[in-house]
Amino acid sequence: MRSMTGYGRCQKAADGREMTVEVKTVNHRFLDVSLRLPRHLGFAEEQMRKQLAEKLGRGHADVSVVYRNARADARRVTCDPALAAAYKDAMEQLSLATGAKNDVPLSQYALLPDVLTVTEAEEDRDAVWALLSEALSGALSQVEEMRLREGKALKADLSLHLELLENLRLRIAERAPGVVRDYKNRLTQRIAELGVTEPDDQRIVQEVAIFADRAAIDEELSRLDSHIRQAYSLMEGEACGSKLNFLVQEMNREVNTIGSKAMDTAIAQMVVDAKSEIEKLREQIQNVE
Repeated sequence: MRSMTGYGRCQKAADGREMTVEVKTVNHRFLDVSLRLPRHLGFAEEQMRKQLAEKLGRGHADVSVVYRNARADARRVTCDPALAAAYKDAMEQLSLATGAKNDVPLSQYALLPDVLTVTEAEEDRDAVWALLSEALSGALSQVEEMRLREGKALKADLSLHLELLENLRLRIAERAPGVVRDYKNRLTQRIAELGVTEPDDQRIVQEVAIFADRAAIDEELSRLDSHIRQAYSLMEGEACGSKLNFLVQEMNREVNTIGSKAMDTAIAQMVVDAKSEIEKLREQIQNVE
């Protein structure tokens, strides 16, 4: 079992290039990836998404990439001679118009807009992707470790709530036969209070039988037991979050039916407690991959 909460950061360097990848994951119904990477690394986006999909089953993943190229050929500086000459002509015209000396040094021309332009050199895409993939793999390994660690804690917590739910199910099953007996006793007592000296025993049996049929919860208890056992089994596997979520919905359905049919104060209180445990299960399962 894995949680969908994880974090990983990895930095790799090779041949004058340095790549840092950071991955954060949280719960989400499906796999949802948000990538933030330098514009000139956009060519690697599709490959990154494939690599992420291979490792992450579900969850929202925020992935950020920082890239630094310290190679000597990483940048190129170009000069626009025509623009520099145009600036020079403009300076001379300004000198003639004002009478001021035209003493602009070369260094000042270099600072004028667009005379010198710095551009990024064409990257070796294969080398860049190899480094990026390695850094991404390292970050994902850390994410995996954390998700497994969190999953272990989730499993322990879910097991606790399932155990409490099973105990409540057993207590309800133990109480259920007494509900019919109590109804029969109340019915007999009520008839006696009404002064009926010779009650119709057959009619009483029929009324009790009708009540017992209406209040029967054996099937619901059996299905609830099956759901609980299935949940334990699913928790031993991977990527079980969606199935567990479905099972919890079914558990809630059975408990609601038990509450509506039992017509007993003690069982009603246990149903409230059972629904509380199911809600805790539901909340925790939202984080399971």
